[in-house]
Amino acid sequence: MKMKKVLCILLAAVMVLGTAACGKGESNDNAQNAPAEDTSAAENEDAAPDAGESEDAGDSEVQESAGATGTLKVAAVETAYGADMWTEVCAAFEQSHEGVTIELTVDKKLEDVITPEMKSGVYPDVILRAVGAESGLTETFVKDSNLVELTDVLAMTVPGESVTVGDKILPGFVENSICNPYGDGKTYLMPMFYGPCGLFFDQGLFTAKGWTVPETWDEMWELGDKAKEEGIALFTYPTAGYFDAFFYALLHESMGNDKFQEALRYGEGIWDTPEAQAVFDIIEKLASYTESTTPANANDNDFQKNQQLILDDKALFMPNGNWVIGEMAEAPRAEGFEWGFTALPAVTAGGERASYSFFEQVWMPAGAENQDLGKEFIAFLYSDVAAEIFAKSGAVQPIQGMTDKLDGDNKLYYSIYDNGAVAVMDAFAATEAVEGITTRATFFDPVNSLVTGDKTKEDWVNQIKADSDALRAALKE
Repeated sequence: MKMKKVLCILLAAVMVLGTAACGKGESNDNAQNAPAEDTSAAENEDAAPDAGESEDAGDSEVQESAGATGTLKVAAVETAYGADMWTEVCAAFEQSHEGVTIELTVDKKLEDVITPEMKSGVYPDVILRAVGAESGLTETFVKDSNLVELTDVLAMTVPGESVTVGDKILPGFVENSICNPYGDGKTYLMPMFYGPCGLFFDQGLFTAKGWTVPETWDEMWELGDKAKEEGIALFTYPTAGYFDAFFYALLHESMGNDKFQEALRYGEGIWDTPEAQAVFDIIEKLASYTESTTPANANDNDFQKNQQLILDDKALFMPNGNWVIGEMAEAPRAEGFEWGFTALPAVTAGGERASYSFFEQVWMPAGAENQDLGKEFIAFLYSDVAAEIFAKSGAVQPIQGMTDKLDGDNKLYYSIYDNGAVAVMDAFAATEAVEGITTRATFFDPVNSLVTGDKTKEDWVNQIKADSDALRAALKE
């Protein structure tokens, strides 16, 4: 498995569950197409000063920021996208902002570089580091309330353009518990590079058969019956760990955001609601439509055999992320095979269709000295100029119209939200360690047993209820 990194198995409250890599021979819970290097622990003990006021940018092509001048310190973790894109973006900002100099730090082990200076009271003004890193750097700043509020950046005009930052960002990428960690409707982290997850299929097979991609789960079952008559299973999955993104998206579709957030915090009685029961019913039925050999190969050594079922037209749909295209690039495939990608079907006709998304964040520590200029720089990151620079390195931002600039498989993959899918970016809340219980073991791994028949839906739901009681009691507040 190509690296499947948990930059965002996101938390419903303040932080995420953690990171996990999915590589060949590695266990996995989540994925990211641009994994970051693990870094050493970092701590921040300074109290947060008041955030500075933002200033709107003008509309000229070469933008100058009134009062926002001087030296700006920018620190970004180097991921698979490389460091050059940050050098180029900073140069473009300097060129369009006379009198501004950027001191750029880009490193795979960013925390090792910036932590010593931060402990001495010298902070970067802008930091690109996502929640979920082993160091917990971002989570530490969130927990200690040492972030500059960035709500006003959403109202700023993108430098050199006539649209606001908030209007450019795709729906759902700000309205989540990562960007708004304190539940007060205020934004402290801004969304950057992202990667959606959904269902992959063979578009060539659908075209040849004259089949339509289901828009509801009722249509899914109808298609499953048609496919079964031709010896094709409706569904498969690489490993049960891939049900993380699937489960969150389905929960959001069925529950709506308010009950979804309650579920993520293991709310008492939430699993007895009709909305939760609908999710369990769908997964139970989906298990009955799953290729029977899937559980035997749903492990880190054999998972590609399950992925191969899609390429061989032996199964129709598979939850995954775009890394699967590269993983299976050299694999044999059915004649006319063509990758297709879709959001989950809606629970009810006309209802929400959702796709889980992993994303990185940019933010400002409360100790930043040049906050006005830092906000101006963050606004610039959403400009067409910056977005095109990032895209050349494969880093795609959740910006309106960005997918129009992509081609090939990337266009297929990233257009999912332009085509009406709702982006879901939250996950189960972090808790103190509870012996014998993990969210994966409780919510996702039992799918294997549902497929084999070794466990019933009732067994699974009862486990979820019991484990949720224990996890709720251990919530980190």
